[in-house]
Order: sequence, then structure tokens, then C-alpha cells
Amino acid sequence: MVDIKREQLTVERERAVLVGVGLPARPLEDYPEPLAELRGLATTAGAMTIGAVTQRRQTPDVATYIGRGKVDEVGSIAKSNEADVVIFDNELQPAQVRAIEQRTNTKVVDRTELILDIFATRAQTHLARMQVELAQLEYLRPRLKRMWTHLERQHGGGIGSRGPGEKQLETDRRLIDKKIRDLRDRLAVVQKRREREVEARSEELRVSLVGYTNAGKSTLMRRLTGADVYVANKLFATLDTRTKPWVLPNWGKVLLSDTVGFIRHLPHDLVASFKATLAEAVHADLLMHVVDASHPQAAEQIEAVNAVLKEIGADDKPSILVLNQIDRIASEERLPTLARLERLHPVTAAVSAHSGEGIDVLRNKVMEVLGKQHVEAEINAHVGNGRLFAQLAAHARVMEKRYEGDRAILKVSAPRRLLARIPADEAAVRILNEFAPTNGANGTNGVH
Repeated sequence: MVDIKREQLTVERERAVLVGVGLPARPLEDYPEPLAELRGLATTAGAMTIGAVTQRRQTPDVATYIGRGKVDEVGSIAKSNEADVVIFDNELQPAQVRAIEQRTNTKVVDRTELILDIFATRAQTHLARMQVELAQLEYLRPRLKRMWTHLERQHGGGIGSRGPGEKQLETDRRLIDKKIRDLRDRLAVVQKRREREVEARSEELRVSLVGYTNAGKSTLMRRLTGADVYVANKLFATLDTRTKPWVLPNWGKVLLSDTVGFIRHLPHDLVASFKATLAEAVHADLLMHVVDASHPQAAEQIEAVNAVLKEIGADDKPSILVLNQIDRIASEERLPTLARLERLHPVTAAVSAHSGEGIDVLRNKVMEVLGKQHVEAEINAHVGNGRLFAQLAAHARVMEKRYEGDRAILKVSAPRRLLARIPADEAAVRILNEFAPTNGANGTNGVH
């Protein structure tokens, strides 16, 4: 019987042959090093690359994805180099995996399985482990038959081995189905709790860092907030959302969240499983889309992140494209590189999270974009309304305050949604300007 908890989809400490197939939608010539990212993923998973094969096709082969001749070539390389696993930079069907394994006599892992393996090793919290386990089980279920081929090898196949194997296969499927239902129910509870937590912070302005994995989001968060967050030069170093206060000069505090890194062809099941973690991005007032501007495929990485944002329903959020790691771009290449990337987004900021270059410009851009979600208003309230004044002190900028009898009249710059929540019987709110100034020497935070 398959032990669901102990089953590992892993390539750790194995010798790997990499295979990449270029299709019309994704030609190999678009990539200077077509398998560079796959090699990085394999290394992150603990594998050592000992060979690589690429192929151009109009359409994948139905049976083996790459065709029998290419499968034999891969098998020969795997055999001569004593490879333990063949890793595809494409998503394979279960039948294709079985066909290639039988013909090469080598374990086959596709891109999805490899990414799931990495996520499994990176998951540290209970929530992250649940999310990864759900994605793994949903990936594993249609592939159970492949895992039971050891029965045929043990008994020679045919009569005497098929019956018990089929019975056990169905048992395992039922176990997996039950586990998937349980995990979905538990994650649904977590999702609702996360949404309540996000809603409880609705009066705060929220900024979320999103971007391709290893683009420097955590380093940027440390630079902006001073928080001691984990930073590592590795893929998917962060799987859990972390939220820290970020004080903007002449503005006030906003909440800055760092989210899980994205990647090209991020498995759909994984995105679905991580809905609770990605809630911060979905409900953010502003997205800071961090990209490694020094990466040769920066434009393609931007497209990959945008695709995931669309999938989770966050593609219409106000956003700033943060061109990070500009210190890694040669001086003579910096201007043309940044100009090319700046054409991809209406609002950009070029920075180095490592050195601090451009951080002031980024702050100003953030305040400018957030300012468009603010209004200037006049609030007329009773002087004894301490709860309202406390809200304004925490979440608005009071520019003027005067008293008329038992009434306090305040001129404020505040989020539109905060003013909309003030009951009419508590205070009279009059909008003065649709767009409030983003900063200014005369403004101070809080009621005074």
C-alpha cells in the first residue's frame, strides 16, 4: 500500500539528464540557455546534471512527447552516464511518463513534479506543508498506476499479479481522494480566517511584493522595513507570507507583505493550493512587482508573473514594476536594458535592494500611486468621539484641526474606504479633493 505521508516525489542526490522541447509557442531560440532554469531547479532539488538534450517540435508526440528516436537517444545518454533520473522541462501526461520510463529504464520527472519536490523541501510552516501536500496529492493521483509497476516486476506480470495490484490501486485512490477532501476542507477554513485577518486590516494601506522567484523580494523588504527577514540566493526561499510595517516619510505607516515567488509554468494545482498564502496579494492596495533586471529573460519572467496574477485575480491591481539588482548590470548596458523593460509597464522604479540605490525614488512612486487612492476631506464630528479620532490618528493624515463649540472640524488626507465607513450619525464627511497630495513638509501623521 502507498504510504501517502511518506511518498516522496524527489530527485535528491541523483544524477540527472535534462530534456527540453521547444514548441512554436515557446521556441528554443528565444532563450540563450534553453535549459538554464531547469538546471537551476534540478540543482535546488539536489540533483547533479550530467547531460542535456533539446529538441524542436511542432507538436508533442502523443506517446512519448519527444518521439521514439529521441527517447532512445536520451536512454543512451542516461545509460552511459549512469543517470538516475530524466527531468523534462515540460509537463508530461502519465502515459507519456510510463512510456519513456519503460523505454529508457530510468525514472522520469516532469517540470511540475520537480517544482512540487522543491516546494516540499522548502515548506516550513504547517500551512505551507498542507498546501504543498494537497498539490502533490492532486498531481500524484492520476499517476498511481505508474507507482504500482513494481508488482509486475516482482511477479513477472500477467496472471497472479494483476488482481491484488488493481485492488490495492483502488484502495490507494480512495485514500488519496479522502486526504484531498480533508486538506481542501482544512485549507478552506484557513482561507476564511486569512480573509478575516486581511479584512481586519482593511483600514491600513497594504502593499504586497510579488515577483519571479529569486528576484530579490526579501532583500528589498529588509531594505525598506529593516525587518530581519530570511534572505537567501536560492529558488523559492520564501513560501509563507510575511507582513511588516513600513513607514513612509511624511505619509505614515503601510503594511508591506512578501509573498511566495512565482515561476514560468507554475503548476496550476500549486497556485490553487496557495490561495491562502496569496490572499495578501489579492487584497493589496498596491503591488510592487519585483523583477531581476539583470536577468537575460527578465521580460519573460515579467510575463510569467503577470500570468499568475491573472490566475489569482490580482491582475487589475495598481502596481509598480520594480527593476531590481541594477547594480549587477554593466554600466554601458544599464540604460538600454532599463529602457527596454520600462516599456513593459507604465510605472517603474529602478533600484538595487542590495546597495540602496534608487530606494528614495521607489518610495516616492509608492506614495504617488497610493495617493490616488486617497482623498482630501473635511470631517465634522463631536469632540467626544474618541474612537473616530483614534482611527484618524492611526490611518489618516490630519492637516488642519479647529473647534466650533462642541464640534471638531478636521481637514484630512485619508483612504477613501476609511471615510466611507464613518457612520453618518457620527460625523459629517465632505470630500474636498479627489486626489490628495502624496507628501509634504506641512503634513504630520496623526491628530494633533
